[in-house]
Amino acid sequence: MRISSNFDSGNIEVTSIENGHAKLNLRKDTNSDFLQWFHFRAIDVLGEACKFEILNAGESTFPDGWENYEACASYDRKEWFRVPTTFKNGVLTIDYKPIHNSIYFAYFTPYSYERHQDLVHDAQLSPLCSLEVIGQTVEGRDMDMLVIGEPAEDKKSVWVIGRQHPGESMTEWFIEGMLGRLLDEDDSVSRKLLEQACFYVIPNMNPDGAIAGNLRANAAGANLNRAWLEPNTENSPEVYHTIAKMEEVGVDFMLDVHGDEALPYNFVTTSEGVPGYSKGIHQFEENFKDIWMQQCPDFQDTHHYDKDEPGKANLKVCSSNINHRFGCPSFTLEMPFKDNADLPDPIYGWSSQRSQVFGETFLGVLLTVFSDIKKF
Repeated sequence: MRISSNFDSGNIEVTSIENGHAKLNLRKDTNSDFLQWFHFRAIDVLGEACKFEILNAGESTFPDGWENYEACASYDRKEWFRVPTTFKNGVLTIDYKPIHNSIYFAYFTPYSYERHQDLVHDAQLSPLCSLEVIGQTVEGRDMDMLVIGEPAEDKKSVWVIGRQHPGESMTEWFIEGMLGRLLDEDDSVSRKLLEQACFYVIPNMNPDGAIAGNLRANAAGANLNRAWLEPNTENSPEVYHTIAKMEEVGVDFMLDVHGDEALPYNFVTTSEGVPGYSKGIHQFEENFKDIWMQQCPDFQDTHHYDKDEPGKANLKVCSSNINHRFGCPSFTLEMPFKDNADLPDPIYGWSSQRSQVFGETFLGVLLTVFSDIKKF
């Protein structure tokens, strides 16, 4: 057996390999202490009863994420399925007998930088869409933003961003699904939305971290979702340039798409702790959640994070900062790395395909509540 991770989003360190038994370690994010994401290839494994032990899994950023977790695997890098995985005494163990000579394992179905480039450039071929570069990352990569619809004074500005935390690859799958529907000129929901709104979409806020195989950090070691109060061009240019563009075009609604390591559910966080939180924004948030639950059984509001106390929201966090800065509805959406416990899939778990379909459902919810979007 041989193991490698020298590719886009690869992450693993090999301690030893002997008789089909590999002892491995997670590598820390670039210039930071975050560690959780893994993505590696095993070769010369056909028909061999393999054991892959990740020895430092218990030292990861979110060790609760390993409880009831099953790793993703693929022979063709297209279909990713779940494989038997256990977590005991701080060691994550994958036991599997491959039926082909080469197999990939990952924390979640990867979303490659090549696919990202295909996504944004295919999108710009639509007459509804244009592609802009709003700035560069720490390592000088372009910050791609898609503008869907025609900006106008009487239209709302809707923002959707993903992958502030690069290892949360389900977020770009969600956005891919959303974009596919939004750019479908035969879809009546999308047509009605684009009569009333212009969408500003950043599918990957952190391409440096995604390519490096990071879970949460950019190339400077910054957690972008804690950089929204005072971003700078040295450590958090990705946020700095995004806020500059938001200030230019305005924000009337914002969805920041994430993944959660521990909770096996889809849910959103709301803005209770933001200074000036009003009854009006609360009613909008509750209606938004209720409608999504009605329209999509994959969404729920029973299991979620604890709500902030009044006035104690962390304004370094994107959704709280945008609500406070622009006085508009602003949500953080969380999707699971594991499975949706309400509708489990024993073969694929929560998957890239389900993330895409979930992204499509968001547009129907947004249209239903659209007339209620206003500054609060």
